[in-house]
Amino acid sequence: MARIQLAQVFKAYGDNPPVIRNVSLDIGANEFCVFVGPSGCGKSTLLRMVAGLEAIDSGTLHIGEQLMNGVAPAQRGVAMVFQSYALFPHMTVFENMAFGLRLSKVDEAQIQKRVGDAARILQLDPLLQRLPKALSGGQRQRVAIGRAIVRQPGVFLFDEPLSNLDAALRVQTRFEIAKIHRDFGRASTVYVTHDQVEAMTLADRIVLLNSGAAVAREGSVAQFGAPLQLYHHPVNQFVAGFIGSPKMNFFAATLQAATPELATLQLPGGEVLQARVNAQALAVGAPITLGLRPEHAEVGNATQHVLRNVQWQERLGESTYLYLESGTTSDPWVVKAPGNSFARAGERVALSMPAQHLHVFDGNGLSMPRTIASQDLALSVPASALAAA
Repeated sequence: MARIQLAQVFKAYGDNPPVIRNVSLDIGANEFCVFVGPSGCGKSTLLRMVAGLEAIDSGTLHIGEQLMNGVAPAQRGVAMVFQSYALFPHMTVFENMAFGLRLSKVDEAQIQKRVGDAARILQLDPLLQRLPKALSGGQRQRVAIGRAIVRQPGVFLFDEPLSNLDAALRVQTRFEIAKIHRDFGRASTVYVTHDQVEAMTLADRIVLLNSGAAVAREGSVAQFGAPLQLYHHPVNQFVAGFIGSPKMNFFAATLQAATPELATLQLPGGEVLQARVNAQALAVGAPITLGLRPEHAEVGNATQHVLRNVQWQERLGESTYLYLESGTTSDPWVVKAPGNSFARAGERVALSMPAQHLHVFDGNGLSMPRTIASQDLALSVPASALAAA
């Protein structure tokens, strides 16, 4: 097992704006940490810096107790699974998995044991004598994972390993990766993806990375925490809009009054709403942005609702997504309704906006603290991370 610590890490290419700026992370031994964010935010670059495939311009990286700046990739005790399978086409599954061990002069009996153990876990036993061309995409990816497992590293690194698989196979392989992490609990795992479903379902903790101007202004890390922490308590509007699918609905409002427990807000159409947030840091009359997730809005009369017209409905069987006129922008509000919803395009409906589910963001996009009971939100950091701290 190996704890990973990055302190004030910085990376830029030439005179271009920084790709990675001010990254400080403490990833516990045994922890499954996922780097996620929009394209170009530096996810893979940060992973490659941990692996030693990219140099760190400034800052420090420790794996375990050892400073890794300048240490060769082969000496870092890490194993990496790339986006492409990178299998040798002329070698069998067994030979591909054993190749790194043979380069390291591992005893042949030990090679047989390690490859055999990994093959059983990955259900590759019947395939050990096949060439990669005789395997499916999912099987090839399992071979690439097996090649990493046999090295018995302190750290597993995954760089978008499921991006080449179809939807059904992604779900299956995601489960297998989670099982591998459980079975090989001695190793820390860092996993890069652009898919927030993978991030939410696999991670003990998520690192959500900024992109563009936000990197130079705020640093690369938008928020680092447990998946449900990012979902229920995003620190800013960027995090709130990235985590969750469909994304959070945003709409303009003004602050009318604020107490430590409740904020009273007014929409441009005159509707008055209340939100369970502490917005006392804002001035009365200040423009703010309200946020509400599609799954937290409901169609039907309630003590707090607004009236909007349905533009379109998207029926998915177990649920129906309703697209409603926002009244202020061209972007519709999205509501997740039951699959048997009878709302139709052109119909005017009452949209319930529960106070406990409304988010409030100031003019800079920063989130106001929510005052709902956090014990209901399962926000605790995993025990593995705490044990390593």
